[in-house]
Amino acid sequence: MILFCESEKLDDYLSELTEVNYSNPIIKKKAVELFNPSQTEIEKAKIAYEFVRDEISHSWDIQSKRVTCNASEVLDFKEGICYAKSHLLASLLRSQGIPTGFCYQRLMLFDSPEKGYCIHALNAIFLKSFNKWIRVDARGNKEGIDAQFSIEEEKLAFPINEELDEKDYPVIFAKPHPKIVAVLEENTNTLEMYKHHLPEYL
Repeated sequence: MILFCESEKLDDYLSELTEVNYSNPIIKKKAVELFNPSQTEIEKAKIAYEFVRDEISHSWDIQSKRVTCNASEVLDFKEGICYAKSHLLASLLRSQGIPTGFCYQRLMLFDSPEKGYCIHALNAIFLKSFNKWIRVDARGNKEGIDAQFSIEEEKLAFPINEELDEKDYPVIFAKPHPKIVAVLEENTNTLEMYKHHLPEYL
């Protein structure tokens, strides 16, 4: 799929935002633990991705009611749904000067169209050494899901089935989509939010 950027300014993909609050002390502390000056951008991208994928629990997987949104919250509580985890990954990478955006897919919420659809979040990372964007999905692996950091070939969490009305949105957003932020701000119970209130379209 051909991706295109919402903004032509690469610096927009480095901006600090309410949800991508990399000046927060907890983010800065984790960045010091994860990164060092001898690492390449690719090494940093892979380290950050695997940390968020593997060390931050997906709230639905652990059946937690806690709603997290801002990167610092996600890191502090070590949990969040895909939206929140994408905020943390962007925060860690932007703190290192690596442009990072937000991408979305429309997926079946569970295993059939009758059970509804949801918007799923992932990230796009710009690798200057390759002069290309790559998409990665840090939602967290489990049985049936094996997302990996890959430069040549995407290895995302979910394949898209267009015949069942699933969709890849080709836009790389500089900010989390307003619908995504709104649903996290308006809900207080992740399990109820996940089952009943996730947006079906951007």
